[in-house]
Amino acid sequence: MQHIIDRFISYVTIDTESDPHSQTTPSTPKQWNLANKLVDELKAIGLEEVTIDDKAYIMATLPSNVEHEVPTIGFVSHFDTSPDFSGANVKPQIIENYDGKDIILNAEKNIVLSPNYFKDLLQYKGQTIITTDGTTLLGADDKAGITEIVSAMEYLIQHPEIKHGKIRIGFTPDEEIGRGAHHFDVEKFGAKWAYTMDGSQIGELEYENFNAAGAKITFKGKSVHPGYAKGKMINSMLLANDFINELPKGETPEETKGYEGFFHVHHIKGNIEETVLELIIRDHNKKKFENRKELIHKIAKKFNKKFAKKFGEDIVIAEVKDQYYNMKEKVLPVKYIVDIAEKAMRELNIKPIIKPIRGGTDGSQLSFMGLPCPNIFAGGHNFHGKYEYVPAESIQKATDVIVKIAELTAIPGIFDTPEKSKKAK
Repeated sequence: MQHIIDRFISYVTIDTESDPHSQTTPSTPKQWNLANKLVDELKAIGLEEVTIDDKAYIMATLPSNVEHEVPTIGFVSHFDTSPDFSGANVKPQIIENYDGKDIILNAEKNIVLSPNYFKDLLQYKGQTIITTDGTTLLGADDKAGITEIVSAMEYLIQHPEIKHGKIRIGFTPDEEIGRGAHHFDVEKFGAKWAYTMDGSQIGELEYENFNAAGAKITFKGKSVHPGYAKGKMINSMLLANDFINELPKGETPEETKGYEGFFHVHHIKGNIEETVLELIIRDHNKKKFENRKELIHKIAKKFNKKFAKKFGEDIVIAEVKDQYYNMKEKVLPVKYIVDIAEKAMRELNIKPIIKPIRGGTDGSQLSFMGLPCPNIFAGGHNFHGKYEYVPAESIQKATDVIVKIAELTAIPGIFDTPEKSKKAK
């Protein structure tokens, strides 16, 4: 397992934070540093057809080692990290034989990873926990996934007695800013289906995700000397506040779970003359998703009607753009690909946790691009912040799942139709 830990640390210590405000792909030049390292590593372990394009999308092939026809499958992860928290100068800490007590991330700043707050920690007692030093995120999202894919391919190369079909792997930039699949060449990838290794705790297996949209709402105001402002001033910041208060109560990320959707205000910046509010809209149900988007426009129209005479033009401009959709629609017709992953976990004594993703992955977009792509656990917890951690044993288990899926897929008759998929159980 030390080999896997070393590989993971070599990845997370390279800063690959993406930038939502950049118009380039990848959105930050520093993502090339890890991308180029991965290309060299994939060649070194013996993969074939290793390519990287001008946007840093990486693909490689492990050829089939069986005579009979087997569908080409794929595994996908992303190498960027979230801009929500610093990914520079990551200094991982390794806690061996975790004792179930508080983990001091940073004594100087009194930053503690405690099972009293993060109760999931207790299920990893006795294991090796990799944490941050309290000043950055860790990057297990999704460098744990990359570690698992590379390690699984290396293991299959070193163990030719394990029979498998052709396997394609793909690594993408900019997933954390919603662009990971934007330039992914599905036709070139050439897989019948794939799996993203981008979930959280051990056992997660997901083929449902949010329908997602982003909204940018601009509020116009009029600045007048405050001493003489009665009936004249329009404070755009207060308009933004009133707009937020028009959104349904209790439908925020911190108050919802499971299949419950939400509105999430994540940025607001302004002054009297102009305020820009940014929020995201999420719902698993397509009809409710459409209703949520329409509500944004209805509230904007309400404000514009109220201020039509006083302001003389629209005082609120609402722009709503779809980001991705629920992959369930594309995966259900080929549900056997989920069944195979579930069987792989059970054969490895991993209890599958099949639940909806309260977010999205490259897989959700890829599924609508013609590559059905369920999501499998990568092992990390508390992504996008200083409390992020991953048990090394979970990285190893995810690696084992990839190997087992490759092995199961090569068994004649285990795939192709929903009827045949029953044999996978």
